[in-house]
Amino acid sequence: MLLFRKRPEMPAPSEALPGRPNPLPTAERHFVNGHPLKGPYPEGIETIVLGFGCFWGAERKFWQLPQGIHVTAVGYAGGFTPNPTYEEVCSGLTGHNEVVLVAFDPAVLPLESVLKTFFESHDPTQGYRQGNDVGTQYRSGIYTRDEAQAATARTVRDAYARALDARGYGPVTTEIVPLDTFYFAEEYHQQYLAKNPGGYCGLGGTGVSCPVGVGVGVAAE
Repeated sequence: MLLFRKRPEMPAPSEALPGRPNPLPTAERHFVNGHPLKGPYPEGIETIVLGFGCFWGAERKFWQLPQGIHVTAVGYAGGFTPNPTYEEVCSGLTGHNEVVLVAFDPAVLPLESVLKTFFESHDPTQGYRQGNDVGTQYRSGIYTRDEAQAATARTVRDAYARALDARGYGPVTTEIVPLDTFYFAEEYHQQYLAKNPGGYCGLGGTGVSCPVGVGVGVAAE
């Protein structure tokens, strides 16, 4: 019964599933644009890893942007289990988040604009959930490659937190932490909604604009 369902919580490292030493097989190329999923990416391309709900719909938010995206990929980050499977992540016993690797050209699409899309595409005040999707794997998270990315992420998060507060929302729960390891998800998850256009997407934004830049749009579902 729902009344007695255990509240989602992160496992301790000692409680996490053991995982496996070898990466899971995944796609070689992006289903939408044909670019190599794992690279190497062209010079000047930057990457950041973002989690904000079921990664099927989250990934689509970025490949639908009109310019600046080189490749996207779904996977797992922020947990303890090496090379986890989707089922293991969904068990809540790996500590991982469902995430999207976004490889973008900052000369065309600045990081602030990437993060604007991220924040406006979900409700970052919900903790371990997005809408009806409940679990630690659905938390809002930004996993950075260096301190410059982290500083930008904190600035954008704080600006959006003020905008949300003005509209009556609670505190933003988005975690901003250095990326440890990004594990590519299984092949069938990659660009899932391009392969299955009628597939599930549980994402829903707040309708509050993230006050970053001028004229930066967000791709519609």
